[in-house]
Amino acid sequence: MTERLVLRGAALIDGTGTPPVDGATVVVEDGRIAEVLTNGRAPSGRTIDLGGLTLLPGLVNCHVHLCLSGSADPVTSMAGESLAGTVIHEVLRARQTVEAGVTTVRDLGGRDYAELTVRDAIRQGLIPGPRVLAAGRGICMTGGHGWQMIGREADGPDDVRRAVREQLKAGADVIKLIATGGVMTPGVEPGSPQLTRDEMRAAIEEARKAGRRTAAHAMAATGISDAIAAGITSIEHGVFLTDEIVAHMRRDGTYLVPTLNAPVAIASGGLAAGIPAFMVRKSEEVLASHVASFQLAHRAGVRIAAGADSGTPLNPHGSLLPELELMVKYGMSPLQAIRSATTVAAECLGLGAVTGRFAPGYAADLVAVAGDPAERLQALADLRLVLAGGRWIVGEEGAPART
Repeated sequence: MTERLVLRGAALIDGTGTPPVDGATVVVEDGRIAEVLTNGRAPSGRTIDLGGLTLLPGLVNCHVHLCLSGSADPVTSMAGESLAGTVIHEVLRARQTVEAGVTTVRDLGGRDYAELTVRDAIRQGLIPGPRVLAAGRGICMTGGHGWQMIGREADGPDDVRRAVREQLKAGADVIKLIATGGVMTPGVEPGSPQLTRDEMRAAIEEARKAGRRTAAHAMAATGISDAIAAGITSIEHGVFLTDEIVAHMRRDGTYLVPTLNAPVAIASGGLAAGIPAFMVRKSEEVLASHVASFQLAHRAGVRIAAGADSGTPLNPHGSLLPELELMVKYGMSPLQAIRSATTVAAECLGLGAVTGRFAPGYAADLVAVAGDPAERLQALADLRLVLAGGRWIVGEEGAPART
């Protein structure tokens, strides 16, 4: 049995969107939250004073690619390294991520299942890192978006069904489908539909049989609508939403993971940063529609979960703050953005009873920061303590880190 840890004195943001509560006490035991107290009672155990800090659940990034470096041209960089090199880099990126206070990630497409190896090493306690849910290879049509980097090409419902079964056999936690074109694949356009509704329906049926959730890379309106009609769990990017689409998303409980920072980073860096010209052009073309679609979904009450598409050009692994800052810039309050990266994101991943909030029995995924992120979101960058599943990541075992 591990030592009983008592974290007291912090303001508490519980992840549900409610305002911070001052002077809270959180008791951690055996890697889980044992008690959450706001009545001033002082339970026994090793006590750490967090006075002056804000304590919140570890953040959840619903869209990462651990195989991609976040360099100006990460696809070319990955292609030039060995598989062993990719694994080593993924280990480093996983550590960088959890040290930034992101204690859960969903990897939506990797290289030769390297991310599953990293996931398992983290679960076994061999290396530090966030909880990882991994999709294996994203399933795309022949020549479709992602074929040259993270994809498994498949055509027709039967072949797509087989592709899903291959990912399940490899150990995938979630199934990734490519419903439309995208930015980082040459020769395809974000506005083009790709996998058909029947193909996605077959894939989702296979995933559900195995108890897995599904995510669709979906930018074009037709592809988004087909994915929703097929029963997808989450829409990734959602660049070209319409009133009808967001109404269907709200009706069906479909999540939106907007990944706002991905095209912003590419367009901002541009050709001068060494980003391939076709990526820059497509990012510039989708920016306005992407923002408008996010705002439309937010106003309509669609469940929005935070995800940064980490690893894409100039969009490195680690902090989720740049994504959350854009969500606030385009309409969310800081508390709403934090909720999108805690309770809503955890629910999107099927982990709503595991992480993302403070309650007895939940994993001790905890972050303490200086300042009040409910008032100033940038306080999330001033990390003083990070626990992932009760394991110390940031801060000495006995006192939070101070600067």
